[in-house]
Amino acid sequence: MSLNYIMVGSNDIARSRKFYDAVFAHLKAPVVFRVENAAICYAMPDGGRVWISRPYNREPAVPGNGSMPGFLCASEAAVNAAHAAGLKNGGTSEGDPGPRPLYGPEFYGAYLRDPDGNKMSVFFNRPK
Repeated sequence: MSLNYIMVGSNDIARSRKFYDAVFAHLKAPVVFRVENAAICYAMPDGGRVWISRPYNREPAVPGNGSMPGFLCASEAAVNAAHAAGLKNGGTSEGDPGPRPLYGPEFYGAYLRDPDGNKMSVFFNRPK
């Protein structure tokens, strides 16, 4: 089994689009589909999809405690740039870019929350 897509809830699609457009530009993940004021779909380089959408049940979107997608970057520079872009576009830092030896000597990552409070990681695995 492989992961094909994830859904991330948002209460303000326009605000979320500004954040995700800025962050995902550094991951080479363009918008491939959108439903006005309801959803945006980004295509990740590996073929997966990330949907940012209003909840289908029309309840407010709330961050999941313990939920955190990790998005692979092509380099440490891309991790740094994605993190900075997120901060400039309504996100907050949950951990500045840098090595994370706890996850192995190759792991270099940063952590963000989007404008709705959803946590995410952008990371790069250094060559051995």
